[in-house]
Amino acid sequence: MTAPEPPARLASVVRPDGPWTHRDVAANGARFHIAEMGEGPLVLLLHGFPQFWWAWRHQLPRLAEAGFRAVAMDLRGVGGSDRTPRGYDPANLALDVTGVIRSLGEPDAALVGHDLGGYLAWTAAVMRPKLVRRLVVCSAPHPRRWRSAMLRDVKQSRASSHVWSFQRPWLPERQLVADDAALVGRLVTDWSGPRLPDEEAVEVYRQAMRIPSTAHCSVEPYRWLVRSLARPDGVQFYRRMKRPVRVPTLHLHGSLDPVTRVRSAAGSGEYVEAPYRWRLFDGLGHFPPEEDPIAFSTELINWLQDPEPDR
Repeated sequence: MTAPEPPARLASVVRPDGPWTHRDVAANGARFHIAEMGEGPLVLLLHGFPQFWWAWRHQLPRLAEAGFRAVAMDLRGVGGSDRTPRGYDPANLALDVTGVIRSLGEPDAALVGHDLGGYLAWTAAVMRPKLVRRLVVCSAPHPRRWRSAMLRDVKQSRASSHVWSFQRPWLPERQLVADDAALVGRLVTDWSGPRLPDEEAVEVYRQAMRIPSTAHCSVEPYRWLVRSLARPDGVQFYRRMKRPVRVPTLHLHGSLDPVTRVRSAAGSGEYVEAPYRWRLFDGLGHFPPEEDPIAFSTELINWLQDPEPDR
């Protein structure tokens, strides 16, 4: 039996050396770790579950080369950011995102979100539209589409079985870190298409999940999403999300995504009163930025550089 790695060594996993620069910024009452590269208009990258900022390691240099200030942040409770006892509802997490934009000294940003990060990008674009210049969402339907699919589509409900399993107390956290976070490796592998992320990436995500309190903070947003469905705060949130998105939006999705079905994501454009472009990546699963980083980065940069994105 191997001895457990010390917390300090695990924490170093989330700040690997590279062409980027690491630092912390304060926003919305917490401290957030970011990795950044380049100069130009801000592009803020938001990761999903079970990942952290490193999910965007392929896109950071490509965006910097294309003339953007690329910043990937760790969401609250994950990676190198603060693990606070509360604040994991989508409205507060979205305020984390917009708070980081302000802390970076920028008037606005193009938000790029994947999975949970995509859910928060949708939310931020509705809550703080003046701070969002453009919106790019991958593997995540609009929050109201997600709610409808989870409640009415049996196949989508089954596909998102992990969301339901996270409602149990304590057990999900223990399962996520058991056997050196083996479950994290299985989730990344099972949710990917034929082009799996490399073994190094899977190992890094496993180590990052084992940082103390990360597992708990990672499941808290999903607990809120389900438990709030019938609560006043949840009803108020989804009512608020009826407001249309009024910034150009690029919506990306993998055709083989086993977690968020294509039909669940497609149709989110009904909540966008601005140019909206839907792009389906053939043969990719839930992690297009890592399964085919060249295709994903090319699509992203071409759209960001397009002065008049079409509907």
